[in-house]
Amino acid sequence: MSRVLLRILFLLFALVAISSCADKRSHAQAVYLLIDSSGTYAQEVGKAQALVGYLLGMLNPGDSFAVASVKSRSFSEKEILAKATFVKDPLQANAQKRAFRDQVASYTRGMKAGKGSAYTDITGGVIQAAEFLNETGAGRKTILVFSDMQEELDYKTVRNFPINLKGIRIVALNVTKLTTDNVDPRRYLDRMEWWEQRVRSAGATEWRIVNDLEHPERIFSASR
Repeated sequence: MSRVLLRILFLLFALVAISSCADKRSHAQAVYLLIDSSGTYAQEVGKAQALVGYLLGMLNPGDSFAVASVKSRSFSEKEILAKATFVKDPLQANAQKRAFRDQVASYTRGMKAGKGSAYTDITGGVIQAAEFLNETGAGRKTILVFSDMQEELDYKTVRNFPINLKGIRIVALNVTKLTTDNVDPRRYLDRMEWWEQRVRSAGATEWRIVNDLEHPERIFSASR
C-alpha cells in the first residue's frame, strides 16, 4: 500500500473520529429547572417534585440537569438544589438520579413546612441558568420556569438590562392565574407577552407555555 494511500486513509479515519465527537456533543441535552418559591406559589412545589421525577426518567447518559429555586435574589449558585451530568454506566446513572431526587425532595419538604420568599427574582434565576447551560456544551439547552411569572424585586435589585439567552429554549410551566388576572385577564396576557418579548430579544430559540402538567411530554415536543 502506497504512502499516499495510507495518508488518505489516515485523514479519512481522523475526519470520521472528529465528526463522531462533534455529533456526540450536538446531541447532548441540558435542562435547568427553576422553581418559584415565593409567596403563595410555594404551595405548588409538590407538582414541581413530580416533574423532576419525569425529567430524570427521560434524560439520557451525557445529558445534564440542574434544579434551582427562585427567591428574592436568584443570581447565585447557592440556589442550585441539585445538579448532575449523567454517566453511561446504568448503575451509576441510577444512583445519580436517586441522589438527585432525594435532594429535591428534601427541599420540597422544607418548602411545604416553611414560608415562601418575599420577592421573586425570575430574571436572576434565568441568567444563572443560562450560565450553567452554556458551560455544559450541550447542543440542546432548555430553561424551565415553574412559576406564575410575576416578577417582584426589592428596590436594591437591578434586573432591567439586556440578557443573553442565545441558543436556549424557554418554557414557562404551571403559570397559575393571580387574583388580579381573574379580575382582568389582560394582566395575565400582558405578562406573558412581556416575557416572550424579553426572552426572544435575548436570543432565545423558543418561548413556550405548558400549563397542563398531566402531559409533560409537551415540554419537549417539536414546535408547530
